[in-house]
Amino acid sequence: MRRMPLYSSAGAARAAHDSTTRAAARTDAHAAPGASSGAAPDAAPRGGAGAAAAAPGTAGGKAAGAATRPAARWRERFGAWRRRRGRAVLGGAIVALALATLGMQAFLAPHAQRALTQDDIDAAVLHTLQTRTLPSPAAKAWEVIRPSVVRVRGLEAAKRGEADTERNVGTGVVILDTGTILTNLHVVADAPRIRVEFADGSESDASVIGLQPDQDLAVLQARTVPDDLVPATLRSTADLAVGDRVVAVGFPFGIGPSATAGIVSGLRREFRSPEGKRVITNLIQFDAAANPGNSGGPLVTADGEVVGIVTAIMNPTEQRVFVGIGFAVPIETAAAAVGSSPF
Repeated sequence: MRRMPLYSSAGAARAAHDSTTRAAARTDAHAAPGASSGAAPDAAPRGGAGAAAAAPGTAGGKAAGAATRPAARWRERFGAWRRRRGRAVLGGAIVALALATLGMQAFLAPHAQRALTQDDIDAAVLHTLQTRTLPSPAAKAWEVIRPSVVRVRGLEAAKRGEADTERNVGTGVVILDTGTILTNLHVVADAPRIRVEFADGSESDASVIGLQPDQDLAVLQARTVPDDLVPATLRSTADLAVGDRVVAVGFPFGIGPSATAGIVSGLRREFRSPEGKRVITNLIQFDAAANPGNSGGPLVTADGEVVGIVTAIMNPTEQRVFVGIGFAVPIETAAAAVGSSPF
């Protein structure tokens, strides 16, 4: 193939000729509609003055075509460059977005939620135990049973104009929201009048509606009860075992309500009253402190559920104080005094 110089005279001549030819063609194309419409003045003169005018016009057309063609090429090249640049910018934006998405996924991947393992649970429990003080089992039991514990007093009529005197003081536990209360028989025995005080401070007279003398149990019914009276939850002793934690709640020496904690130290024990008048069998032995005034109170588990009614303490001396051994009647036996199953 023969190469032509970029600025040769022959190439310039051909370019001028081609430009003139295309300009003439465009002039004829614009003139054609006028001729077809039959306008005579546009079609008549081909020579004379018209020819004289056409000669300079032809030279001017060649010059204009030669000047217009580079400008058109630059416009086409600039438009093509803008289109290519637009596509490049759009493509770059898409790539950048994709890279940003991948980077975010890579950052979040280590932090994504995963299934908990036993090690995670153990670590959380250990952290809680190390940073928080949890309530003791005794405190939990106390909070549960407290609304159901009542003070029971056996009163004796005094002289006219004087307050009744207190013969006995003990504890009771509400087992029905109608005001039915379990306590010990020796707390209310021979008392002309029985008075009970509920957890909210309200008081009521009460009467004996049931007795079980061989287990030293009495069932009381309060005449008036608080609107929000909460009965205790009773639990079977079938699965009670030596070593289980228990809490005794009551009014030792009239002080209280008070709570003491210990464990079950024996099952199916017997106890003979100090007077030797009766023997109580199948008792729960416990070592939570109990003193006079605890009689009739509930013995509860760490969950605050009643498993027994505190009834006696053992002391080899004549002193009526606790030395480490207390007894409670199982709740199944105690609730039988009410005449129905507690469960």
